[in-house]
Amino acid sequence: MAMKESTTAPPPGAPRDAGAPRVDGASGFHGLLAAFRRRFDGDMAAWIDGRRRAVAAEAAEAVELAAAVARLAGAGGKRLRPALVWFTWQGCRRGDGASDAVLRLALAAEMLHTYLLIHDDIMDHAATRRGLPTAHAAFTRRHGELGLGGDGEDFGVTAAILAGDLAHAWAHELAGGAAAVLPAARRDAVATAFHATAQEVISGQYLEILLAGRRRGSAEELARALRLKSGRYSVERPVQLGALAAGAGDATRAALAVYGGAVGEAFQLQDDVLGTFGDAGETGKPVASDLEEGKFTFLVYHALDVLPPAGAAELRDALGRSPLDGERVARLRRMIEECGALAKVRAMIDDRLETARTALADPDCALEGEGRTFLSGLLDYVAERRE
Repeated sequence: MAMKESTTAPPPGAPRDAGAPRVDGASGFHGLLAAFRRRFDGDMAAWIDGRRRAVAAEAAEAVELAAAVARLAGAGGKRLRPALVWFTWQGCRRGDGASDAVLRLALAAEMLHTYLLIHDDIMDHAATRRGLPTAHAAFTRRHGELGLGGDGEDFGVTAAILAGDLAHAWAHELAGGAAAVLPAARRDAVATAFHATAQEVISGQYLEILLAGRRRGSAEELARALRLKSGRYSVERPVQLGALAAGAGDATRAALAVYGGAVGEAFQLQDDVLGTFGDAGETGKPVASDLEEGKFTFLVYHALDVLPPAGAAELRDALGRSPLDGERVARLRRMIEECGALAKVRAMIDDRLETARTALADPDCALEGEGRTFLSGLLDYVAERRE
């Protein structure tokens, strides 16, 4: 799976699997994902290192921004988005050997994710991510180490925004390079889909913070935020990118769009459940982190819809308060569960996973081999995940 600095396509007549990552001994969703991650992480580290050297040559000081991107990208992560690009392409291709372009497209998806995580952590005032200080926290500390004037926290946030912007620039560089070496008929569609991904998730993020600020919202607004911020960005667009890169037919792409949107929304709804009811030891997040951050989720929406006035007022008052003591968290969790809101969200998850299963089972969905194994296994992973 070596990602060459050259972006030339394989020569005519190259074997079907030339340049493709091997998954020797891997079977099932978890085995395929683990094998992909091992190979992808090495290529990602090498590519970022090359860009870090290029940044250092232009402005030695700015290498700290590149290092911040490298630190977060290399600190772990599920790699689901790049894996979806890769395995969808594998499942849809018919003798296509453009694996180098698809690997770059997969890396572009991960760089876009890295950019969004850096900015998300600023908006959420998060101190840690993947067991490390967040970018803005690390740059705040760096302000003190350098003995700089001005406010350290302002410096940290500003520098982290720039680091996120750098990851964003790298994402579009990678996507553009990948599209450029695909067959002409696929080039524009891939570029358009990637640019749409970035725009949609930003729009969805803004709608989410508006809803959090209002402490209220309609089911339609919540569904739109869910679709834009997660449904498309997390699964539908990565799957679409892989299918477009493979030249999949209209019927296959239509079925995969339904699958991707439904799974992406189920994934976010499951995140919302874990953000309120998850075990901090498993999720790596503080207990009831979503309540403390003031997120207006479907859990909160359904609870406010049926709770008596006193209970609804208590829940509204708790949103955005940090820290919440353990006794209050336990009471809020009990209220949300006993009023039926938790059951309603779990039913929403089940409904979306069933929609995705039906779409994947469509006879017109021409997905084969490891691609079908991976996308099918993702449904069970979402249903069972605890982190």
